[in-house]
Amino acid sequence: MLFSSIPFLYVFLPATLLLYFAAPRRMKNAVLLLCSLVFYGWGEPKYLLLMLFSIAQGYLFGLLIEKYRGKTRSTVFFWLSVSLSLLLLAYFKYADFFLDSFRAVTGLPVPALQIALPIGISFYTFQILSYVVDVRRGDASAQKNPIDLAAYIAMFPQLIAGPIVRYTDVAAQLRTRTHTRAGTAAGTRRFVLGLAKKILIANVLGQLVQQFQTAQDPDMLFHWLYAVGFMLQIYFDFSAYSDMAIGLGAIFGFTFPENFNYPYCSASITEFWRRWHISLGSWFRDYVYIPLGGSRVGKWKLLRNLLLVWAATGLWHGAAWNFVLWGLFYAVLLIAEKFALLPKLQKHPAIGRVYTLLFVLLGFVLFDAPTLSSAGSRIAGLFGGAGAVAGVQSLYYLKSYAVVLLLAVLGATPLPKRLLARLRQNRVCGAILDAAEPFALVALLALCTAYLIDGSFNPFLYFRF
Repeated sequence: MLFSSIPFLYVFLPATLLLYFAAPRRMKNAVLLLCSLVFYGWGEPKYLLLMLFSIAQGYLFGLLIEKYRGKTRSTVFFWLSVSLSLLLLAYFKYADFFLDSFRAVTGLPVPALQIALPIGISFYTFQILSYVVDVRRGDASAQKNPIDLAAYIAMFPQLIAGPIVRYTDVAAQLRTRTHTRAGTAAGTRRFVLGLAKKILIANVLGQLVQQFQTAQDPDMLFHWLYAVGFMLQIYFDFSAYSDMAIGLGAIFGFTFPENFNYPYCSASITEFWRRWHISLGSWFRDYVYIPLGGSRVGKWKLLRNLLLVWAATGLWHGAAWNFVLWGLFYAVLLIAEKFALLPKLQKHPAIGRVYTLLFVLLGFVLFDAPTLSSAGSRIAGLFGGAGAVAGVQSLYYLKSYAVVLLLAVLGATPLPKRLLARLRQNRVCGAILDAAEPFALVALLALCTAYLIDGSFNPFLYFRF
């Protein structure tokens, strides 16, 4: 079930809110868990058992890790839990990738397992891993109530697309949280704006990307329209889901971490990864990079750490070599910045922003490509490899999508937010905006609903992760 769908907006969500707010305080986590299981099982009920098993092992091993903390048995239980989580992830997400790679290298006729990817497995696996790690470190107490732990891991707002919410972020809120009219209003506003970003911008840009993918002999201009369009689509698609998740969390009394901070305004790749998918970047930093020694090691170990972390980051995004190369592509850029480029980029931020946008764009072309050869041809097409510079087809699509591209470019910057903040500083303008906001949100919801009813194009890029 997608957040941007009629069943979710007008059946599941109203029913969930009704049950949740009608339930007594001590039952709210149980209601939230039950509704989350319905949400997850809506399209893939067979994978409910897999998720519940993952939660159960995290719960049991968390108790055992805490009980025997400081003893060898605690370490054994910790590694059993980590190994089990990673093995399940490896089997369901990477088994066919490893078999395909083995078959390509050896030539042996090893059959593919054709395993379907359980939705959200990367996200809830990382949450379970961070939980048992935090319990082992003593950063968190083991959760005694299995319902509360299951509600945290299976919570539908962040289950399929993040942000990756750590147990320490919400442990106190699981026990006690307040529900205020202001919090509900802020959460609703955030959700509706995220929904509009997804349907009115990301989905429209997705149609442009689809036109390129089915085009015959696209010219150079069409390659650039595709690359810019996909770069903006994936940002608005993913950040919209993060907005909706954070908004829903606020309605239920939770504070989720921010996941995006205008990444396309960055003046370096280092800064970009501090602003893009923040919860994933901080997860790899705290649970992989720093345990490996971080940057407080010699040069060669630092290079090793960066390459390992970014290869893992790429592989997390998808079971294909283009994702691995995408991760290593960023590793090389980050290494270059760390040892040479960053001081120069900081002196010339305008050049840094152009450099960052160019390499991020090239990275997303590699990210989106179905094969490595197609990635090469698409990148070559950006620089004249397609032959013609511009033709009737690309000019038509430029004209057709110019408005949404312009809106997306502006929306990817803090300018609209700053403009609204400045207008609100004026008492009259602020009063008008406050009065108009509810009507604007209702209008946006109605417009999104009309789009959903009228069209069937409603992809979600991060479903594959």
